[in-house]
Amino acid sequence: MIIIPFVLGAVFKKKTKDPGASTRRLIMINLVFVEPLIVFWSIWGLRITAELIYLPLAGICMVLFGLVAGKFFGPILKLDYKSETSFIISSSIANHGFTMGGFICYLFMGEAGLGLSFIFLSYFIPYLFLVIFPYARKTASGESYSLDIIKDFIKSPRNMPLYAMILAIFLRLFAVERPKIFFPVDILLMLSIGLYYFSLGMSFSIKDMFSFKKESLALCLIRFLIIPAATVIVLVLVNLDPRVEAVILIESFMPAAVYSVMSSVLFSLDERRASTMFVFNTVAFLLFVLPLMFVFIKRLMSFVS
Repeated sequence: MIIIPFVLGAVFKKKTKDPGASTRRLIMINLVFVEPLIVFWSIWGLRITAELIYLPLAGICMVLFGLVAGKFFGPILKLDYKSETSFIISSSIANHGFTMGGFICYLFMGEAGLGLSFIFLSYFIPYLFLVIFPYARKTASGESYSLDIIKDFIKSPRNMPLYAMILAIFLRLFAVERPKIFFPVDILLMLSIGLYYFSLGMSFSIKDMFSFKKESLALCLIRFLIIPAATVIVLVLVNLDPRVEAVILIESFMPAAVYSVMSSVLFSLDERRASTMFVFNTVAFLLFVLPLMFVFIKRLMSFVS
């Protein structure tokens, strides 16, 4: 679901005149038509409790901690202004959605884990539009933060997954039970993941894979060691629902987000560097981090509980 669509995207890139436009179009199709259905159905089947508020709070703490870590490493790597911004964005936003984090939660915890991961992810769209995009825009053009950004956020069709989540929670709070019918969550999940990684393959060049070693290794250090270690320390100190703790713990290990590349594409930052760091980070996760998670994650869950 990840490797094959990615390779096909890289092949298709050579046959299209504007890979960037095609990438944006595919991501928009996913956000408007496919992802909202998965979000709505998964969350509608959850038991909603007050403790679930800790999920998006944990998400926003992780991305802010990553932002600070990226700013710390930026000067050490001696990058120019636009490249440093791309690195900081990659350090901040992680692949917490069902293209990685949500899917891993699904593997470990079933549909309940997938639904909880969507609630965890509810921080993402507001953070993306109100923090990351303005930051990227300011670097690219010097444009300052304004109320227009909030207006764009509210009316953007990219918010469909967020609105689907709000509707599902609304139905649960008013005790509207989800019908016991077949719903193709697995099929939609595979379709959405395939579309995302196909579009990413169209924005990547294989010759860049080892072009930015220092930045890629620094990003791995932030994503797979610093943020998970800080998360474990916090979870040891608090007492939450085991399911909530499990989702937070799993999500803390996730690699850089798809939108770390898209931000650089949309605002003409360092697209090559962002794309290379994303691919290197994802490959490192799949080859080394994910196998270790299957071995040790249950032991870590029992430790933080």
